[in-house]
Amino acid sequence: MAQSQTLQNGASSRSETQQADTATQGTPSRSNGINQQANSKPGQRDAPSRDDSATNTEHKLSGAELKKKQKAEKAARRAQAKAGEPEAGPGGGNATLNAQGQGEGPKKSKQSQQEQRAQGKPGQDSRIQHKSSGSTASSAPRPVALRRRPSQSGGASKEPKKSDKEVGLFRHLYGQPRRYSIEGASKEVHPAVLALGLQMSSYVVCGSNARCVAMLLAFKSAILAYTTPPSTSLARHLTSHYLSPQIEYLKSCRPISISMGNAIRWLKDYIIKIDPSVPDSEAKASICSTIDTFIRERITVADTAIAATASSKIRDGDVVLTYAKSSIVQQTLLTAHAAGTRFRVIVVDSKPLFEGKNLARHLAHSGLNVTYSLVSAAAHAVRDATKVFLGAHAMMSNGRLYSRVGTAIVAMLAHERDIPVIVCCESLKFTDRVALDSIVTNEVAPPDELLLSAEPAMAPGQSSQAGHASIARWKDVPNLQLLNVLYDVTPAEYIKMVVTEYGSLPPSSVPVVHRISTERDVRV
Repeated sequence: MAQSQTLQNGASSRSETQQADTATQGTPSRSNGINQQANSKPGQRDAPSRDDSATNTEHKLSGAELKKKQKAEKAARRAQAKAGEPEAGPGGGNATLNAQGQGEGPKKSKQSQQEQRAQGKPGQDSRIQHKSSGSTASSAPRPVALRRRPSQSGGASKEPKKSDKEVGLFRHLYGQPRRYSIEGASKEVHPAVLALGLQMSSYVVCGSNARCVAMLLAFKSAILAYTTPPSTSLARHLTSHYLSPQIEYLKSCRPISISMGNAIRWLKDYIIKIDPSVPDSEAKASICSTIDTFIRERITVADTAIAATASSKIRDGDVVLTYAKSSIVQQTLLTAHAAGTRFRVIVVDSKPLFEGKNLARHLAHSGLNVTYSLVSAAAHAVRDATKVFLGAHAMMSNGRLYSRVGTAIVAMLAHERDIPVIVCCESLKFTDRVALDSIVTNEVAPPDELLLSAEPAMAPGQSSQAGHASIARWKDVPNLQLLNVLYDVTPAEYIKMVVTEYGSLPPSSVPVVHRISTERDVRV
């Protein structure tokens, strides 16, 4: 009886337990109901539809999944921007994601809509909500920054190239622009050489003899300030490492003349022959003393001898015509005037330098009768001349005269009228080069030097014509070029004689005199 009672109690307890489990499974808990109400949007009615609640539960994404999706969208946008493809419309993500989502159909669109609603729920993490809002804002259509290709069609406002303003026949003479400042100069260049270079480029120091003398004096100052580095000799280091930067700087300011080149070769030849055992102080003193001797013998004394010889060619009543300004011609005319010879001088000049103005002014102050004329009136001025005295930049080995541009015109006009043309030139200006014309070898100066400082005054009632630009703006005018060469070549048949420190000789004797003077320099 006791056993049956025990069995009844166990059965009843099992039945009570099963009933409790059944009630638990069939009745939703209060906590679940509260969570569902919290996850719903504020002010939104509960959706009674079973399908909608099932869809929300099935397609709701977690924070990690949203973050992964945002990274994929960002990477796709970067790839799209690099490829230059247009972005998708306002309907959503990029073209790549849309292409991937086309197979999912309406299910994918419902999922994306519910994701957007889920991103705005207040129950989510604030960090996830911030990233979601950024992704939504970034999904808006934005213009893709594409690179602009340069226009291939030539515009009318295209500026003329620099080469278009260079004369093709003289294009080989256009080099680096002339230096007008010490900016970028080597630190090895001496201050005296720096100052000389600027003076040469601005024509403060002008003329072959003046430039040569000024260069040697500047080199003299530089040599006095020179100190030989240890473990080397003055003869080797001075020429290659110290004088070379000085010479290159002068070349950048203006091309060196023939006389300057001969002087540089003589100076280098003298320095390399110095005995390395000689102390630096004695070697520098010897070099400076030799430079002074060179200037005195090859230029100063030579000019005196040439002036004495050439002045004897002038007779009373002569009309001497000269072109531009030459220091040796000026000294010749003053020597003849000091000797009591009465004669008249015609100075023919040309722009842009107008060197003849200084010559005419100096001769007039010395008491000579001077007539000043431009080269455009040279044909008229030559009619009254009885002799023509010309200076020289260099005498070429074939007997031709290399001098200031315009000299050949004056010599040609004098030759046509059988007027003797006398050239005064030191042997330092002789060279073994041969010149057939003034195209292969010349110096091209800046074209702007040809322009006047002001526009010419117009006559009353005269107006400028439309379409004609001012010459001052020649760089903006197409098909307009300016050429400013400084030298020309005079044929040897136009020259009667060449007066040097060795005497008067014909142009054909130039190579002989050049060889004699070079051998004398070697012996010195």
